[in-house]
Amino acid sequence: MEEPQGEFIRRRQVAGVTHATMRTVLDYAEAGVQVTDEPAAAGGGGSGPTPLQSVLGALCGCEAVTFRRTATEFEFPYERIEFEAACTIDIRGRSGDRSVRPHFQTVKLNARVFSPSSQDKLEELVEEVEARCPVMNLMKDAGVRLDIRWQVEPING
Repeated sequence: MEEPQGEFIRRRQVAGVTHATMRTVLDYAEAGVQVTDEPAAAGGGGSGPTPLQSVLGALCGCEAVTFRRTATEFEFPYERIEFEAACTIDIRGRSGDRSVRPHFQTVKLNARVFSPSSQDKLEELVEEVEARCPVMNLMKDAGVRLDIRWQVEPING
């Protein structure tokens, strides 16, 4: 496969190794190392988040980065965002049933934005954030049913 080229194309890379277990050590070069694993009840060692939890974490992180960049552009002040994310999967897919998608069936994300701005201003911003967020759009394109809720938590400012 030929990779896209050009001044606007960015490439990211991760290296991983597993020793015939559920545990994978992921090397993000300058960003450090992460371990993914399955819980003991699922045959793993419980030494890190599951890969699917890591994807939920990537969604929260990507939304946070995209929000920061877009909020700066829109001059939207805020102190912090608190995320809660959850997913459902149908384990028949990962067990070999080709009629069932092996990835997320649903994802719920609640984001509480601590800001002096109004809910209406937040909703204007979030429309742009969700259009720009790469991980969110991967999930949309995969047909994952998304329940995304953004709420302003008022602060003085």
